[in-house]
Amino acid sequence: MTDTNKTTNQQWGGRFSEPVDAFVARFTASVEFDQRMAKQDIQGSVAHAKMLTKVGVLTVEERDQIIQGLAEIEQEIARGEFEWSVELEDVHMNIEARLTQKIGVTGKKLHTGRSRNDQVATDIRLYMRDEIDFLLEEVTRLQQGILSLAERNTDTIMPGFTHLQTAQPVTFGHHLMAWYEMAQRDYERLLDCRKRVNILPLGAAALAGTTYPIDREMTAELLGFERPTYNSLDSVSDRDFAIEFTSTASIIMMHMSRWAEEMVMWASAQFNFIFLPDRFCTGSSIMPQKKNPDVPELVRGKTGRVYGHLMSLLTLMKSQCLAYNKDNQEDKEPLFDTVDTLRGSLRSFADMIPAIEARSEHMYEAARRGFSTATDLADYLVRKGVAFRDAHEVVGKAVGFGVQEGRDLSEMTLEELQSFGSMIEADVFDVLTLEGSVAARDHIGGTAPAQVKAAIARAKDELAKRV
Repeated sequence: MTDTNKTTNQQWGGRFSEPVDAFVARFTASVEFDQRMAKQDIQGSVAHAKMLTKVGVLTVEERDQIIQGLAEIEQEIARGEFEWSVELEDVHMNIEARLTQKIGVTGKKLHTGRSRNDQVATDIRLYMRDEIDFLLEEVTRLQQGILSLAERNTDTIMPGFTHLQTAQPVTFGHHLMAWYEMAQRDYERLLDCRKRVNILPLGAAALAGTTYPIDREMTAELLGFERPTYNSLDSVSDRDFAIEFTSTASIIMMHMSRWAEEMVMWASAQFNFIFLPDRFCTGSSIMPQKKNPDVPELVRGKTGRVYGHLMSLLTLMKSQCLAYNKDNQEDKEPLFDTVDTLRGSLRSFADMIPAIEARSEHMYEAARRGFSTATDLADYLVRKGVAFRDAHEVVGKAVGFGVQEGRDLSEMTLEELQSFGSMIEADVFDVLTLEGSVAARDHIGGTAPAQVKAAIARAKDELAKRV
């Protein structure tokens, strides 16, 4: 009589005297989530078969049978016809079992000279490389969107903030180019991370290498890896490339969360700095007047999710002895979810940001409040020969008077300003205007419209080189 609560895996069950408990089989299986690496698993197996043929382990006929069988399996998966089995544990066993079913004993020869340990390490790296390449394209698209919005707002004046208090006037284009610079560093981090992902572990086998005369350089070349790994123990147990990617993803999400916070504030009635198109917002079930900035809010919320995955992977690896341990099965779900979350967040921002409209009149009016040109007045006094600390005190008194009167520095009369400093002359109003303030900061990295336009031109040149 068959015990329906028991199961076995015929791929490795020879040493076992009883089948694996059905619950244990489900608990230890990873096929429900690692099947997303099927394309990479087949890609690695094709290269492995070609290499085994070159070194004489497989015949040309066997190689061709394997490659044809794998191509048919890939099509079955693409059509949704492939039957995934929990009893076969993972993507690797499922594909190998189906290959053997299709082509017979030749399918069993494919695993010669490799282990699931180096196979999964290779699949993850192939998968990560593909995803990083896609994410690099999305970061580029996001940067293009930022440039598009910045180019329309090189002269749009808004308040610059420190401590969320009005500090000095800046241009909206300049503020957006700060976002661009963050994204540029994110792009470079992804690119740098890719270098350490793009190293081949296949050939390390279970942990010590293999006795077969494999050609790892050939396999690396076939799969587009820079080189094979240099230590078999490290090859199968290394997951720091996944941790590095999740760390990079966390930094990208942190940047987008900062932008999201600003967008949420700017779109509010209290700021009214920007208009977010309706397609990126939702309404309220009870308050008909509401327009909620759900996209930036959700990206801001998802940031914590990615941070959690980073901590999960760090904790996963912190106590593992060499070499491979089953713990490492737990690397995939946080890694996959990080990829999905980052993909979605980048796409939503790349679509949304160029569609934002600046409400320049509200920005300008906000910049007029809060004495944003106070530093310009201090700089003016310094140019008149006043020591900066003395100038600072003079301006502070003028601001105090403005607070009492409810007037900005630019709204005071010349006589009123001269009561705080006799060296102040009529030309002071040239620096107290918002336009004069931003135009005066005409150096690399400054907020002057001319410098913003130059920064956009430089950025466009950078992006053009990526194509």
